[in-house]
Amino acid sequence: MITGELKNKIDGIWETFWTGGLTNPLSVIEQVTYLMFIKVLDDNQLKRESTANALNTSVKNPVFKEGKWHNPQTKQEVEYKNLRWHVFKNFEAQELYDLIRDDVFVFIKNIGEGRDTAFSKFMNNATFLIPSPRVLLKVIDGISSLDMNNKDMMGDVYEYLLSKLASSGTNGQFRTPRHIIKMMVDMLNPTLNDTICDPAMGSGGFLVEAAKHIEQKSQKELLKKENIEKFNNHTFYGFDTDPTMLRIGAMNMTLHGVENPSIEYKDSLSDENKEIEKYSIILANPPFKGSLDYESVSKDLLTVTKTKKTELLFLSLFLRTLKTGGRAASIVPDGVLFGSSTAHKSIRKEIIEKHKLEAVISMPSGVFKPYAGVSTAVLVFTKTGAGGTDKVWFYDMQADGYSLDDKRNEIKENDIPDIVARFHNLKEEDSRTKKEKSFFVSKEEIINNDYDLSINKYKEVEREVIEYEKPQVILTKIKTLQSEINALLNQVEEKMGEWYV
Repeated sequence: MITGELKNKIDGIWETFWTGGLTNPLSVIEQVTYLMFIKVLDDNQLKRESTANALNTSVKNPVFKEGKWHNPQTKQEVEYKNLRWHVFKNFEAQELYDLIRDDVFVFIKNIGEGRDTAFSKFMNNATFLIPSPRVLLKVIDGISSLDMNNKDMMGDVYEYLLSKLASSGTNGQFRTPRHIIKMMVDMLNPTLNDTICDPAMGSGGFLVEAAKHIEQKSQKELLKKENIEKFNNHTFYGFDTDPTMLRIGAMNMTLHGVENPSIEYKDSLSDENKEIEKYSIILANPPFKGSLDYESVSKDLLTVTKTKKTELLFLSLFLRTLKTGGRAASIVPDGVLFGSSTAHKSIRKEIIEKHKLEAVISMPSGVFKPYAGVSTAVLVFTKTGAGGTDKVWFYDMQADGYSLDDKRNEIKENDIPDIVARFHNLKEEDSRTKKEKSFFVSKEEIINNDYDLSINKYKEVEREVIEYEKPQVILTKIKTLQSEINALLNQVEEKMGEWYV
């Protein structure tokens, strides 16, 4: 979390855009993303040049070369050095504006795939929207004051920017709270041996948190060259159908130190997605509603659950794309847990009967406020292909560390540490009863309830018996009290009479 001077700097950049006329939060974040990418390119080459100078060698395959670059749009020749952040940041406002708009944006869109970061391949459709030279100059000054070499700080900066997205997307997207993402990652405990996927990645929050988790748990292992190569290139996979979110997600990964994640434009539910048994971990908050081209939905997904509901189709997708033994943690709307349609029942039955359903975490409806008030849960399951569900662990989350209103202020009450700790020590849960926050439910009981997974179906509420006095006794007491009141009033009247004599 960023605070103090750094927070003020980011708020200042945001305010510059808004007062300058660019008020769409997603557009602001996108423009900041482009500019951060431009600065990262120059910062990276400056570091490489410094190393090369110390070793008395030259930089291999530099982004910014010697001499001049030919602009394919304007047909003009531009000095490579003028395309670099540390040079053009000192230009006058109008000269800077013309250079960024006409040359620098064109340059980064033509760098080529995979150069420095995966982000570069999503720049093709980048649009320069900064409204004026004055706004650009102030934003450049603001970003120049940020230490882009501190990836932890820049990751926090970017997540703070993403927190300003205050409305859901047109395809059912809305930002998953960071602490909920961390809870799910901590539950699955990914390692360097995993291949991790979010097939509806949005801004990449799940992949970023998984990367941070692995870095914290595997510091010594990441000193080895082969492990760093795997971490940067063969561990993280993300897909989305929104090019803007792909750019933002790719930059999010870059700023958190993952150089080349496999991030692609892909409709995960379509026939174009041929992936089978590829990933060992899936972490996701797939869209609950929105547009769906039913005709293009992969037929093998429909064989598991014939439906137009994306939340059910994504669960079917997870089962197909996980390796045997692979695990998934996914947020689902409550309707998935108790829906009575054939499609709802079939996907629940598929997971329970043919695989291993491990946990159902029921979350309060305020978790996604102010973006949405939908009630949700987290499903955790392992793909086995041969069953394995014996009993399912339920947890009734009542607090997540924040108030459940639109303000979402931080509070003391927080079940998340308890959820993670208990999930990793399920042997101790056998003794707990259904009157407590967490408990086991047998597979047989779930089957007998038509595969219903709503926690209220199984939770036992202990009701306290309160015995009230009989009406006649209460009425007598009221009359007695009324008599005492009348007597006191008479005394007051007598005293008042004495006072006025």
